[in-house]
Amino acid sequence: MTQQHSAIAPAPNPAKAKRGDWWRDAVIYQVYPRSFADSNGDGMGDLEGVRSRLPYLRDLGVDAVWLSPFYASPQADAGYDVADYRAVDPMFGNLLDADALIRDAHGLGLRVIVDLVPNHSSDQHDWFKRALREGPGSPLRERYHFRPGKGEHGELPPNDWESIFGGPAWTQVPDGEWYLHLFAPEQPDFNWEHPAVGDEFRSVLRFWLDIGVDGFRIDVAHGLVKAEGLPDLGSHDQVKLLGNDVMPFFDQDGVHDIYRQWRLVLDEYAGERIFVAEAWTPTVERTANYVRPDELHQAFNFQYLSTDWDAKELRTVIDRTLEAMRPVGAPATWVLSNHDVTRHATRFANPPGLGTQIRTAGDRELGLRRARAATLLMLALPGSAYVYQGEELGLPDVVDLSDEVRQDPAYFRGAGQDGFRDGCRVPIPWTRTGSSYGFGNGGSWLPQPDGWGELSIEAQTGTAGSTLELYRAALAARRTQPDLGAGDSVEWLRAPEGVLAFRRGEFVCVANTSGESVTTSAYGRLLLASGEVTEADGEAKLPADTTVWWTTTP
Repeated sequence: MTQQHSAIAPAPNPAKAKRGDWWRDAVIYQVYPRSFADSNGDGMGDLEGVRSRLPYLRDLGVDAVWLSPFYASPQADAGYDVADYRAVDPMFGNLLDADALIRDAHGLGLRVIVDLVPNHSSDQHDWFKRALREGPGSPLRERYHFRPGKGEHGELPPNDWESIFGGPAWTQVPDGEWYLHLFAPEQPDFNWEHPAVGDEFRSVLRFWLDIGVDGFRIDVAHGLVKAEGLPDLGSHDQVKLLGNDVMPFFDQDGVHDIYRQWRLVLDEYAGERIFVAEAWTPTVERTANYVRPDELHQAFNFQYLSTDWDAKELRTVIDRTLEAMRPVGAPATWVLSNHDVTRHATRFANPPGLGTQIRTAGDRELGLRRARAATLLMLALPGSAYVYQGEELGLPDVVDLSDEVRQDPAYFRGAGQDGFRDGCRVPIPWTRTGSSYGFGNGGSWLPQPDGWGELSIEAQTGTAGSTLELYRAALAARRTQPDLGAGDSVEWLRAPEGVLAFRRGEFVCVANTSGESVTTSAYGRLLLASGEVTEADGEAKLPADTTVWWTTTP
């Protein structure tokens, strides 16, 4: 009659860990290292902190861990400005810590995916520093996009492109030339037409593969290749993509040649290593181009992430996703939150249509109820799912951070992205009490709100009805139900307005997005529900914003 929880999820299945196609139905947990666990009390999370918490992730029931960047970096954009792709930034540890983390994860049956940032480097990368020192005509400048300016004295940018973080996408250097940066000025874009850039990144891939990583998440995978001649925007049609313009520097067909070369490198290694694309594209059909058989393995489904909690809209994006992925033989992926967008517990607490970066708390109770229901829906769909650290606790965004503590560079540029990403990056709580609620034995680099401890892992572990126990139970059921996980289709069932219902073999999922209680068929034995469900005489009463799992097996 009500939701059922298990205290501890089973460890990752060893047989699945050895499967060549483990990634087709994997649940992959994103760790944002600076906000996960702090081992030395300096207020910043680190690799040793992540390593110490791996048993928690094993017990949660995920298959793999994706680590956001920990490379040597001046941290102008939280590590997405890389100065050395073969070194660990001292704030996170060193290469020995990375090696130990990977070994421990493998010992627990967990795979490790690391971030790779190939669109741009830091302005402190050796190549770029040498390019500045050597001046115009330097061979090193050819590895980036240096151009003379327009105007009588070259005082204007080479074209009218704007940075995603706001302002011009060009910065002028003292000798008069300009360089391109699609993001912050501290992040100059590589010129992927230059063969040295491709050679370098194939070498970087091998470096980390030799250490033992199981794959790479490719940052800005859609941005490496720019339109020939770097034309002004005025000569191109513009398409809106989640509030950002798709411009001549996004989703160019030339990126696919790069990934075919990378796939050859990856296939040299045993153990079925994988690539995951962060590819913001206008349509899911364009996303499918990145996961053709000789390219990447997965691509984030941002169309799904940006869909409102609405049955009709969800069914449309689910159908389009499955239809787009089927011809290329790639699994669909499903994601609700990450380090760049408002957590879905807050997104769903606000009116629809506000986008993926929201600055108000909204109705916290409503948001959590919808977030729990959305999670069960996501985990029931065929393919692979991504979980962002802390969403298993039902964490909301921290929306009331002051200007003095914010660190998102987009926030201070006054245009482009809203710059409210700090709210989803606040360090997660492990314990009810303590100076940083168990994050470490000191403070935290972003302040945690009062009451954070009541959402902690300690507070929710073993607590019936908690969001953490819901996740543990859902991931355990996903492992034991043969009809969950991999696949490429669902069988839609008749359902009331505002309700999604589908069958996968002997498994049935029903999600009520209508905002009011509904009565549906009871499809068998109740496996799990995100809220209280009442069954009688072959029918089930679902409260508003509730998802239920049934199985027709005894």
